[in-house]
Amino acid sequence: RSEALITDVLRPLKSGKEASVYLCRGAPGAPVPLVAVKDYHARERRNFKNDRMYKEGRVINKRRIRVAMEKKTRFGRQVEDGMWISREWEVLEQLYRADCAVPQPLSLAGRAIAMAFVGDESNAAPQLRHVTPSWEEAREWYEMLLDNVELFLANNLVHGDLSPYNVLVWEGDVTIIDLPQAVDARTNPNARDLLHRDVGNISAFFDQFGVRADPDAVAERLWRRFILGEL
Repeated sequence: RSEALITDVLRPLKSGKEASVYLCRGAPGAPVPLVAVKDYHARERRNFKNDRMYKEGRVINKRRIRVAMEKKTRFGRQVEDGMWISREWEVLEQLYRADCAVPQPLSLAGRAIAMAFVGDESNAAPQLRHVTPSWEEAREWYEMLLDNVELFLANNLVHGDLSPYNVLVWEGDVTIIDLPQAVDARTNPNARDLLHRDVGNISAFFDQFGVRADPDAVAERLWRRFILGEL
């Protein structure tokens, strides 16, 4: 549980539409000295627009739950809420095991996910959008991110909302965050379009710094290799 991992809440890091994030000190024996705790807001306070496209293709085996979610009953909304949060945890675990550039997941408790903090006690890793890289750094980080988009896809996942807002940069490395909307590329009919959008978003950012690419060609090449089982 999160409380067994931490001894102190040091400061709030971010308060967004979906969640608030806090920097905490790891307890003795915790896997990391600094922990980020992402505390999801209640569903009525959250505002992730057009989440229907992320939910398509998802299999709900129990009819009672499926009907409740379709009718948007109170129970259905509660289930939906829990699935959104647990989805990020499951994706984090899967991608961390696959050596993707995501934070180390530590625990899931209620609405809160604890993960390794990216940064140090004085400074949080900045979002990519706040960084001005040299051409060499831009080229290197772009390749790192494309490698991770490919590795996500090799694990049947598309981030679905990748942008300079949810990439952190620290000590020359990139870390991808915010994963609850990640889709299964095998079952979600929007996966191909979302892959194109992800690659387009990061390509547009790095284009400002002289990194030239054809994002649609890059995304389509990745998708073709995925379909052919070549990843």
